[in-house]
Amino acid sequence: MSRRARLPNDDTPFVRLWRGFLTGRAMVALALLVLQGLGLALNHTPEPAALAICLAYLCAALALRLWKHHVPPSPVLGPQWLGTIGMDLGVVCALQWLQAGGMNYTPLFGLPILLAAVHGTLLMALGTTAVVSLLLLAWAWWLNAHGIGDAAQNYLQGALAGMGYVIVAYLAHELAARLVREQQHAQQSLMTAQLQSEVSALVIQNLDDGVLVLDEHAHVHMANPAALLLLGGRHLPAAHFSLRAGTRSAAWQPLVALAQRSFVQGHAQAADVYVQHADESPVALHVRTWLTPSRTAPAAPPQPALTARADERLCVMFLHDLRAMQARLRTEKLAAMGRMSAAVAHEIRNPLAAITQANALLEEDLHDPAQRRLAQMVRENAERLARIVDDVLDIARVQQQAQLAPDATLALDDSVARICGEWQAQEPALRQLNVALHAENAQVAFDTEHLRRVLYNLLDNALRHKSPEPDGLQVSTRTTPGGQASLQVWSDGAPLDQSVERHLFEPFFSSQSRSSGLGLYICRELCQRHGASIGYQRLSRPTRRGDVEGNAFTVLFRPTALPAAPASLFDTLVV
Repeated sequence: MSRRARLPNDDTPFVRLWRGFLTGRAMVALALLVLQGLGLALNHTPEPAALAICLAYLCAALALRLWKHHVPPSPVLGPQWLGTIGMDLGVVCALQWLQAGGMNYTPLFGLPILLAAVHGTLLMALGTTAVVSLLLLAWAWWLNAHGIGDAAQNYLQGALAGMGYVIVAYLAHELAARLVREQQHAQQSLMTAQLQSEVSALVIQNLDDGVLVLDEHAHVHMANPAALLLLGGRHLPAAHFSLRAGTRSAAWQPLVALAQRSFVQGHAQAADVYVQHADESPVALHVRTWLTPSRTAPAAPPQPALTARADERLCVMFLHDLRAMQARLRTEKLAAMGRMSAAVAHEIRNPLAAITQANALLEEDLHDPAQRRLAQMVRENAERLARIVDDVLDIARVQQQAQLAPDATLALDDSVARICGEWQAQEPALRQLNVALHAENAQVAFDTEHLRRVLYNLLDNALRHKSPEPDGLQVSTRTTPGGQASLQVWSDGAPLDQSVERHLFEPFFSSQSRSSGLGLYICRELCQRHGASIGYQRLSRPTRRGDVEGNAFTVLFRPTALPAAPASLFDTLVV
């Protein structure tokens, strides 16, 4: 089996085996040198050539051990094996020839054979074994030629040794191949586990709901940012802190009690709890707990090593902000009511028009001041109902007009100046605003009538929330260094509540009871149809009173060459 694709730097078992072989060669060389020295000391016939060979072999083995110990050679037969297998075969043959009849060095052939079987291919292992078998047979022939020993016994011993080496080489190679397969399987399992862990961590980190993992001692092993925010500790670590320790531990006691109840009863729990810190308003949470299975149970799946104890169960706690849940439910209800309202709006328009017309005819014949006031009240409320109906039906109109609108460009500064002048001319005394145009020669991809609708909605919305100061409402345009044009409507109103800010651009959502909640939604729909975007920020702007914070709605226009954005999910709204 070829291990050509194996990466040595990541192949720890084979690196250890390679180092073991290199160390073994050095030890064999040292043992041979010691044996030659003992033979010389015991007044045996000295063999200077054998002593020199052993010394050179030791030096070469040590050099290879010191310089080439990190990376095993390629398993393919090549020149890189001359310094190991070739040298071993040459040294054993030379020693056997120099000390014929004195010592038997045949067992030392096992070292290069094992080295080829473990770190080389099967072909190289069998080839090395074949070379060794031929050398053994040649050695038997040499002994017979010099009349040393029995000829048949010498050949039989060489053949048996060669056969044994073939079996050893094959088994060693199969064991090494099995090690490779097991290692590849372990690496694939590790990569899969790491990928699953990274995906799980990414999902948990970006969940809007909080996730806590804690043990029976209320020690937190993991917490995502949403959980830390709900716990009231923006600067808490993401792990390794206790819910029973610290200055905020008293506020976390409901969570600790729910976790303990889960461990005692042994199954999931769900409850609504309140986390209240000192000098802060309480945070209402809906909490669900799950228990991980014991990792020592026979059928339990493998669990991530979050604790040092393998038999310890963990409690996974999901924290949901009750206010956010209620807001989502409210939004869904409002959307459902909006669909129903849109259907009803068609039926209201005709009788409402009849009421308005009849009231106008009746008002011409009324002379009593009290009766004329009553007729005026009817007219004003009919007009209000007509505006609400128009706002509801504007959703369908906006979608249809935007779909049929041709691609067009307009000069941003000229269009904004003209639209702001028209809007201000309707009520000059009430509609005071400052216009600062800094997008000279900017051409944007937008329909003129749609820009008027967007700007009117933003200005009407800002007018309702601005202060009485004359510079409390400002409109500005600008271009970025990259050439992107933008339009901003700013007013010095009070900051929006966080629950209102989250649903600003949703249909039928409004913080005022007299509003239909469709103005900003229509703005967003028109911007998306033209490839633009709209967003809200809390910004400071210079005024006569100095820098003042206010609410800013910014429209970023797309370059004229880019296609418009696709329709949003709200396009399925039926009117």
